[in-house]
Amino acid sequence: MLPSYTSDPLVIGEQTFSSRLFVGTGKYSSVAQTRDALRASGASVVTVAVRRVDLADRSRESLFTMLQEEKYALLPNTAGCYTAEDAIRTARLGRELAETNMVKLEVIGDPTTLFPDVVGLLEATKVLVKEGFFVLPYTNDDPITARKLQDLGCPAVMPLGAPIGSGLGIRNPYNLRILMESVSVPVIVDAGVGTASDAAIAMELGAHGVLMNTAIAAAKDPVMMAHAMRLAVDAGRAAFVAGRMPRRLHANASSPLTGNIASTAGRDALGIE
Repeated sequence: MLPSYTSDPLVIGEQTFSSRLFVGTGKYSSVAQTRDALRASGASVVTVAVRRVDLADRSRESLFTMLQEEKYALLPNTAGCYTAEDAIRTARLGRELAETNMVKLEVIGDPTTLFPDVVGLLEATKVLVKEGFFVLPYTNDDPITARKLQDLGCPAVMPLGAPIGSGLGIRNPYNLRILMESVSVPVIVDAGVGTASDAAIAMELGAHGVLMNTAIAAAKDPVMMAHAMRLAVDAGRAAFVAGRMPRRLHANASSPLTGNIASTAGRDALGIE
């Protein structure tokens, strides 16, 4: 049987997640559409922006109430933070409101590219890990930075595949492969996925999971795209575990050449000269 979400779970630190697809909650047209897309994705971990979502709103129609009713594991994120100090404060607020030690740590260095500020990221990571946070850091695809984050105590690292919200897909698969070889913790490709094939490629490269938001929320049919992403992550993981065939420069026939009608033995058997 092929690996499935239940038979091939994602293990990060001491936590186990049934799905390898992490999904965001921004940019949907309504709470109802968010709920339907999350269900279609099969995700067990859902990330919410502490600075952009009112986690204190516990009304019946609120996003937070819906997420609690659906029993998702919440992953507060520090999106929009441009300094280590701001990210640390936001992470603490997210822990208080969402009642979880998990945090997707973002320290942004540039408003145009939204690339990470590596120095600030490492600084904030050091503080939050000491405070008992389960830090999942959004970082660039640099193996050195990933290894430093691992050494600081991050149970996983989350390198970008392309700029946030760009939908460009995996721009540098070779860096990601080197990064995956450089760390022993799980690698979650975060940002840049545009469609299902991008997610499958990330998983086939050896990523342990994929995190996305815009690729689903900005699709013409977010619910259908969420389902497509679920299938793509599952298929990519299965393909990686199965192991692809070697690439060859020249053709290699699928069927054996011996014993067929054009072979010498085959012609002799039929009495053909």
